[in-house]
Order: sequence, then structure tokens, then C-alpha cells
Amino acid sequence: MKRQPHLFFILFFVIALTGYFAFNENSKADGKQPTYISQEFEILEKQQTENLIQPIPESLPLNSQKVILGEKLFADKNLSATKTISCSSCHNLALGGTDQKAVSTGIHNRLGTINAPTVFNSGFNFVQFWDGRAPDLATQAVSPLFNENEMGNTNWESIISYLNKDNEYRTLFQNAYASPATPKALLDSLSEYQKSLITPNSKLDQYLKGDHSALNTLELEGYQLFINRGCISCHQGINMGGNLYQKAGVFKELSTTKTGDWDGRYKITKNIQDKGVFKVPSLRNIELTAPYFHDGSAKTLKAAVESMAKSQLGTELTEQESYKIVTFLKALTGEYKKHPL
Repeated sequence: MKRQPHLFFILFFVIALTGYFAFNENSKADGKQPTYISQEFEILEKQQTENLIQPIPESLPLNSQKVILGEKLFADKNLSATKTISCSSCHNLALGGTDQKAVSTGIHNRLGTINAPTVFNSGFNFVQFWDGRAPDLATQAVSPLFNENEMGNTNWESIISYLNKDNEYRTLFQNAYASPATPKALLDSLSEYQKSLITPNSKLDQYLKGDHSALNTLELEGYQLFINRGCISCHQGINMGGNLYQKAGVFKELSTTKTGDWDGRYKITKNIQDKGVFKVPSLRNIELTAPYFHDGSAKTLKAAVESMAKSQLGTELTEQESYKIVTFLKALTGEYKKHPL
């Protein structure tokens, strides 16, 4: 059974929307914790967010040989039918694990129908794809290989034949699996590599681990608003998202363009109530992954925050509130291989 929003999150959401905290609108980002952060917030933050948001670990137990193989496969354009598209074409690590396009371009310049989510921290998602159709990363890896708008393959034979004729690949598969290349081994190694793409040590992670000087005044105010306004009701967990489904447009339409794929979970369940229901995206490294939403309709982080407040929370943010939340969200950018993204 897939995880659904728990009653706790609903109750928390109601409390957050009706709560009130005092703010100093003239505060500056001086790097110190402001004295006007309310006692109520400190208690709520300690009691609730310790359980709702967890820092990304600095390492994971992974098979290094599989990761090495998976990294090479991830960047190999020869795995596409036209030898022009690789996994990294749409999930570029230098672009926040995305291609920073509304929809991606596949073989023969064919356009996809949905925004490419970041590959960073994807191993922490409870399902893969916006509609949740893949239960894990290995299952997910099949789709782009054979999607006509992406890598466009029509059979496994040509892929496996190429890998087993390549001397370097033969050695890598032997080191990782003690066998020649197989579809199962290919998918497993891609999965293992993607699990390695974690981005720990964001300013928020440092704060959650006990360094309360890691967030400056504006970031703390944004964090307070993030909780108070109810953003945390959907964006929590280690990935600050990626662990539940939600309808796109609870109080009003999220986007009026209606471009791309708006079916969401309906394509899987055929339940009309799942029309427009998607996996909640991660907020990790969110400043790097514009444009936003499954249709790429929000071009800036500010526009995304303000649109979400209206459509998902039924509220309108002031300019100051929007600015503070955006400032906080930029504190979610982490490191990859100990280097800032």
C-alpha cells in the first residue's frame, strides 16, 4: 500500500494555518538568531520538525563497483537508439540534476510531456516519477530507455550486445556482478549509482544537526513561515517531499496553461479522484532546478512559492513573506562529493 498523507499532517496543517507569530519586518540577515523568533516557534520546531524533517546523511552503504559502472552507464549516449541521448542529458549534475527545461528533449528532438525531476537524492523518494508508477530506481530506469520520446530503444538485445562487445564494460560488469552484462545488472547498477547522488550539509542540515548559527535571521524567519503557513504539511521527511501524493490545485488551479501531462495518478489507478494527483516533489536544492512544477510553468522560485501558497494553501503571501520563504529555500542547497552545488 502506498503511503498517503497521515492524519497528523492534516492536523498539523490546520494548526499551522491558524497559528500566529510576530515578525520584525526590518530585520537584516546578520547571521544571528533573532530574539523575536517566538517561544512558540522554538517549541514547535523542536517537537515537530525534529520528526518531520531529517538531515541527509553524509554517506550511505553502497557497492562501489556498482556505482562506478552505473556512473559510466548514466553518461553513455550509446544506450539510446540514435546514440545522442544519455540519462545525464536530462539529469545533468551541473544543473541541479535536471536539464532546467520545462520538458526534456529526447531522440530526434522529440519533446517529453512532463518536467524532468532532479536525480539528486532520488533514492530517498518513496516512489519514482511524478505519477509514482515505479516503486524503485531500478524499475524507473527501464522507462527512459524504451520511451519513444526519450532514448527510444525497442529491444534489450541491441543494448546488451553493445555492452558485452565493449572491453571496458566487460571488465566493469565482471567486477560488479561476476558476469557479463544483463538487463537486470544494468538496471541495478544505474539504481546503485543514483542512490549515491546525495547532497548533504545544506545550511538547514547543519541547523538540524545542532548548529543553530547555520541559519541567519532571514532564513530562520523563512523557516518559521514555512511551518506557520503549512508548507511543511507536504514538504517534510529527509527529502522535504517525495514521500506522499497531493492534488495539484487544492484551492485553485495551479496553472492555467494546462500544457503537458495533467493526469497524474489517474493514469495508474483509473480513479477519477486521482486526476491531477502527483508525487510531492523534493525541495532539496530547489534554487537550482527551475522551472518548477510538473509542467514547468513556474519560471522562478518566487513565482513557484506564491503560486503554491494560493493553490495549495489557500492563502496569499505578502512580498516580505515570499522573500523570506525563498531565502529559506535557498538554504536547502547541499553539497555533492563535499563540494557546494
